[in-house]
Amino acid sequence: MLSAPFVSLLLFIISATSTLATEVLQTANANDVKSVCIIGSGIGGSSLAYFLRQYSADPSSPTVGDIRMFERNRVVGGRMAMVSIAGDTFEAGASILHPKNFHTLNFTKLLNLRINEPSSSSFSLGIWDGTRFNFKTLDTSSEFPLFQKLVSLVNSFRIIYRYGFSLFKMDNFVKSTVDNFLKYYSDFGSRPVFESVEKMLKWAGLYELTCRTLQEELVDAGLSPLLISELVTVITRINYGQSVSMSGLAGAVALAGSGGGLWSVEGGNWQIPAGLINHSDVTLHLDEEIDSISYLGDYYKLNSTKGNSYTCQVTVVATPLDELNIWFYPPVSIPERKLQHTYTTFVRGLLNPAYFGLHSASEIPELVGTTETPNLPFSCIAVLKKYTEVDMAYKLFSREPMTDELLDLLFSVRKETLRIDWGAYPHYTSPEVFAPFVLDGLHLYYINAFENAASTMETSAVAAENIARLILSKFSGQPPSSSSDLKGSTSVASASDEEGRHFEL
Repeated sequence: MLSAPFVSLLLFIISATSTLATEVLQTANANDVKSVCIIGSGIGGSSLAYFLRQYSADPSSPTVGDIRMFERNRVVGGRMAMVSIAGDTFEAGASILHPKNFHTLNFTKLLNLRINEPSSSSFSLGIWDGTRFNFKTLDTSSEFPLFQKLVSLVNSFRIIYRYGFSLFKMDNFVKSTVDNFLKYYSDFGSRPVFESVEKMLKWAGLYELTCRTLQEELVDAGLSPLLISELVTVITRINYGQSVSMSGLAGAVALAGSGGGLWSVEGGNWQIPAGLINHSDVTLHLDEEIDSISYLGDYYKLNSTKGNSYTCQVTVVATPLDELNIWFYPPVSIPERKLQHTYTTFVRGLLNPAYFGLHSASEIPELVGTTETPNLPFSCIAVLKKYTEVDMAYKLFSREPMTDELLDLLFSVRKETLRIDWGAYPHYTSPEVFAPFVLDGLHLYYINAFENAASTMETSAVAAENIARLILSKFSGQPPSSSSDLKGSTSVASASDEEGRHFEL
């Protein structure tokens, strides 16, 4: 028989242990993220939902409760969308991904999406200055692969002859930028959580590129004026609709987007955000725009244009605020920023060779890029699909809407025309000024603050991943700089894993 003192001691230990367990459980529950509201269903918002679910699955991390997502349009995807021309579908928004975009690559594997592999055949390029072609490659279209390879080799020599060793200097400049960007895929032990865009860029060695123009960076890198005014300008006008006076980091990203190995998702890139939303247990509110966000102490109240109200412990804006009319209380402050509108025009028909001073449409290059010439009405024209020699689908980018009168000059035949106005990306200037990741110092976050550095599908995913870690680190009670123990279950290639891979330009 146990003695009375021993029984009393045993009961005390059991009671203390039970009390301690209850306190630990209550503390853990207090640290959990009960509800998250995400405004925007593009790659930024969908990536955030995915990373929140993945990282909160770790036992040492706060758990995440309900995730609501609000999309003002009737479909998800944000600036990722498809259009249909005469029964064929084409990418209308964000179209290409880089071979080292590891988040989006992992998403496609997770979602079992098929990739459109990079084409092995080259295309003809012409650089148009408004009155003549400054440079044209030879047409590589042929039924004979050996002839295609021969012509492609001749084109390579012609490009090298025109631009010389500046091409290799440009390659080194882009490779250096890409290598620094790869640091964002390193493991948590060596990669902190960032509370501001500036800290995030400085850690990766990219911040200085946002303080100078692309032209200044390329001149210092030793590129020739001819290469900068022609080929580089063609690339920046195609990818960002802007000149080489844009900030250096965004310009370097534009150049990286002209390299080899570029890919897209079969059936449309919009499937990435759609798949991530379905994968992440999100309550989706389509065709519902948020018009006000108020902080009411322990939670945020969101009101929609439909007259509905929602409460959330955490609110994340995953869409550019520049052209939205969301009312914040208390007010938030972000730097004024202009969006660069890209007017995308799809045409089924045939280009007019006389407009380019040529005799036949077959002489017009498949990609017509342009120099920075005043009053030039388009940034580029590309053949999307060739049905016959006199029937093709084209995609045009311009800084202003393409009028019917102008299109009638450009095309000898126009069967179908479709126009889209994209508030596509920021208008880049140097030095760039960044909005904060945390808009109110509490739990109101802004993924698109990173877009002033560069705007791509992958940079949005990288920013969203950092925001997910920042949210969880704040709820875990750890300062961001010491929150590297938040573990994720995704496998992302680290920068060190990529040493030795050659970047093709």
